[in-house]
Amino acid sequence: MQKIALLYDASQAVLSTFDLDEVLSQILCIMRDYFHLQHVAILLMDPETQTLRARMHAGWNQESEQLHIALGHGLIGTAAKLRRPIYAPDVTSDPRYIRTIPTTRSELAVPLLVRNEVVGVLDCQSDVPNFFDPETIDLLMLFSTQASIALQNAQLYSQERRRAAQLEAINTLARHTTAVLDMDELLEQSCSTILQAFPVDHVAILLLEEQSLFLRAQKGRLTLHFPERGEIPAGTGLTHRAVDSGRPVVENDVTTVTGYVPGFAETKSEMCLPLISQGETIGVLALESARAGAFTPNDVQPLESVADICATAIQNARYFDHVRHMAYADGLTGIFNRRYFEMRIAEEMERARRYDNALALIMVDLDHFKRLNDEFGHLLGDEVLRQVTTLFGQNLRKSDIVCRYGGEEFVLLMPQTAVEQATAAAEKLRKAIETWSFPGVAWPVTISSGVSSFPADGDSRDALVSAADRALYAAKQGGRNRVVVASHEAASTSAQND
Repeated sequence: MQKIALLYDASQAVLSTFDLDEVLSQILCIMRDYFHLQHVAILLMDPETQTLRARMHAGWNQESEQLHIALGHGLIGTAAKLRRPIYAPDVTSDPRYIRTIPTTRSELAVPLLVRNEVVGVLDCQSDVPNFFDPETIDLLMLFSTQASIALQNAQLYSQERRRAAQLEAINTLARHTTAVLDMDELLEQSCSTILQAFPVDHVAILLLEEQSLFLRAQKGRLTLHFPERGEIPAGTGLTHRAVDSGRPVVENDVTTVTGYVPGFAETKSEMCLPLISQGETIGVLALESARAGAFTPNDVQPLESVADICATAIQNARYFDHVRHMAYADGLTGIFNRRYFEMRIAEEMERARRYDNALALIMVDLDHFKRLNDEFGHLLGDEVLRQVTTLFGQNLRKSDIVCRYGGEEFVLLMPQTAVEQATAAAEKLRKAIETWSFPGVAWPVTISSGVSSFPADGDSRDALVSAADRALYAAKQGGRNRVVVASHEAASTSAQND
C-alpha cells in the first residue's frame, strides 16, 4: 500500500501542470527517483507519419535522439502496435531490440494510451539483466495511465494556446495590412508578422507574372537558394502545384519530392498556399522549415486564412498603385507626367547626395514638331509622340525615369549614371529615332538633347534643370539633331565671352 500511495503522489505531481515540457520532466524525475532508472525515454506518436520519436530522455546518446521508430519495429514500436507492455529480460537474445544504449541488458516498453489510442511509449532500460520484476511492471503500467492523461491534457492545452496565438496573429495581420498600401512595405510586413506568429523558419511571397512566379519578399533564418532572378517557371516546384490546383500543398520531407525546386538551402518541410483574390490566383505564400514533419493538418486552416488576408491586401495595394500611376501618367503617351518628375527629382537628388552617387538629367525636344503637326495633322503628331516614347523604353534601362515635360519635350532622370554614360545614352536615343521609320511622315524625325549632371552642373532642382535646358537650347541653336552636354556648353560660352 505504501508503494501505491507514493505512486499516487507522483501521479498527482505529473497531473499538476499543463505545460508539456514540465509534464515530460516530471515523468523522468519519477522514473529516476521512484523507480531508480537511469535510462528512460518518452517517445511521442506523430499521428501523420505514425512513427515514434524521442521527445525527452535521460541516458540516451545523441544519435538515438534522432531515431524514428515505426509501428511494429523494435520493442518500442511493437508495444505501440500491440497496445501492451513489451519486456525483454535479456536484450542480447531478443532480435527486436534496437540498440540505443551500449550497456543495456534489459528493456521494458510501456505504451501510453488514452481511450485505447497510442499517444506515445515510455521506454525503460537497465544495465542489469531481468531487472523488471512483475510488481515493478504492474506499477509502471499504473503510472503510465496517469502519465498518458497528463500528456494528453498538456498536448490539448498546447494546441489551444497555439490556436489562440494563431488567431491573434491573423487579427494582427488583418489590422496591419489594411493600413499599408505600399506594395514593398506590405510584403515585408506580412513576412515578418507570419514569421513571428507561426513555428516556421522562413516565409516567402511569390507573385505571378505571365506564367512564372517571382520571389517578391522573403524573411527568416534559412539560406536563400532561389534560381536566377527569383523566377520559378510554370509547371515546376511545389509553388506551381499550389497555383495549378488552387489548394495548399504540404510536403513534410522535400528530399523525397520528385522535381523539387529548392528555394532555401536547409528546407526539409514546405507548405505552399495559393494567394487567391476574387477567384484569381495572384501568387503563392511559401512557408519553410528546416525540420522534417514540421506541418500538421491542423496548421492548414489558419494559414489559409493568412493567405486570404495577404491576397486581399496585395490586390488593394495593386489597385492603389494603379490609381497612383494614373495620377502620375501622361494621358497621351502613358509615360510619367511632369508632376511625377517633380516628385522623383527631389527624391533622386537626396539619394545621390546621401550616398554620394552620380545622377544625370537629359532634356529632349522633338525637332520641327510644329511643322510636323501643321503638315500632317495633330493625330499623326500624337502618334509620333507615342512611338518616340516606345523607343525611349526600348533603348533605356528599367531604372531610368522617362517623363513628358510638356508638348513635344521630355525629361529623363538617370540614377547612378555619370555624365559620360548619360551622353552615350542620349546619343543612342538620337540615332534610334533618326533611323526609325515613322509611318505617314515623309521626312526623318529627329531630336535634340541637353545633358546635365548632379552636382557638377547644379546641386538644386532648378540649377540642374536649367543647366540641361541651356544645353538643349545650344543643341537647337547648333543645328538640331544633336546632343550637347551642359559642362561643354558652359565652356563654349565662356570661351566666346573671352
